[in-house]
Amino acid sequence: MKKIEIIKPDDWHVHFREGLFLEKLVPETSKLFNRAIVMPNLTFPIVSSNQASEYKKQLLDFSKNNEYFEPLMTLYLNEEIDIKDLIKAYENKIIFAVKLYPAGATTNSSKGVKDITKTYKILEAMCKCKIPLLIHGEVNNKEIDVFDREKVFIDNELTQICKEFPNLKITLEHITTKYAVQFVNNTKRNLKASITPHHLILNRSDMLEHTIKPHYYCLPILKREEDRKALLSAAFNTNKKFFMGTDSAPHDIKNKEADCGCAGIFNTINCIQVLAQVFENNRQLNMLENFISVNGALHYELPLNSEKIRLKKVKDPINFPNVLKINNFKIKVFKPNFKIFWQLES
Repeated sequence: MKKIEIIKPDDWHVHFREGLFLEKLVPETSKLFNRAIVMPNLTFPIVSSNQASEYKKQLLDFSKNNEYFEPLMTLYLNEEIDIKDLIKAYENKIIFAVKLYPAGATTNSSKGVKDITKTYKILEAMCKCKIPLLIHGEVNNKEIDVFDREKVFIDNELTQICKEFPNLKITLEHITTKYAVQFVNNTKRNLKASITPHHLILNRSDMLEHTIKPHYYCLPILKREEDRKALLSAAFNTNKKFFMGTDSAPHDIKNKEADCGCAGIFNTINCIQVLAQVFENNRQLNMLENFISVNGALHYELPLNSEKIRLKKVKDPINFPNVLKINNFKIKVFKPNFKIFWQLES
């Protein structure tokens, strides 16, 4: 195929950060997607409807390049969340979901959940009101190897959540392992999973072999090649349990390349084109629309976008910008380990 037309996609997991970053980052997402689930792990996490409403106003100020763009806001789960405020915010469409970060598991997660059982009253209310729960599925325990933390979370935490709240709509976000794919496939229909472009493309050897590549460092961390292949099979699957969340997470280059480098990959600018190439390379281009435009909307019981996008295959590889500049900051744009020949038509 030289050209394809598909339903306009959505990003079911994105980080916009705050302050100066918003003016540049938000329009990069809103010109590509009609909806985006926005993560709440700011410097001061979003834990109330007022905070979510104010943040949403800022995002809409910078997304005027797409009149249909809708930022779907999330609250940062902790024991102190006001349940009445949560329910009211959901009913008034101020928030879309609640995000569970195990305390200390990733960027700005120190105020996250230390004991999941202490949030069960909140989860019970969410279940009754049909509020989705989004999960960063890793334990934060120094005694657990960093490459095993997803599996341990699934075994010790997620299994129990699914048992206690069988009707709760859950998204296990940015899964990274064959084990997670199998768990989602073997679990009730209310549990689905998102997968990032970079976890479909990279394994841990890509990050660590011969030289350390800090711009491939993300959390959850890249895993084995057998895990990457399992994620690909999940993305190509017809069971609609898996969909794209870019987990595009920008950091200034200086912070990525520091002695204690930040975790996160910024892939917004080229994610659709990169995925088109991934799917074509694996002879699965016909499944691209499901993964980036259909499955997520079905999971969240939202209408499919009515707009379409077109991609065409070009003769020469596309050169994407190396960085996105924001005043004195530079954000490295994700560069896959293969050439891209698919271009978005305006």
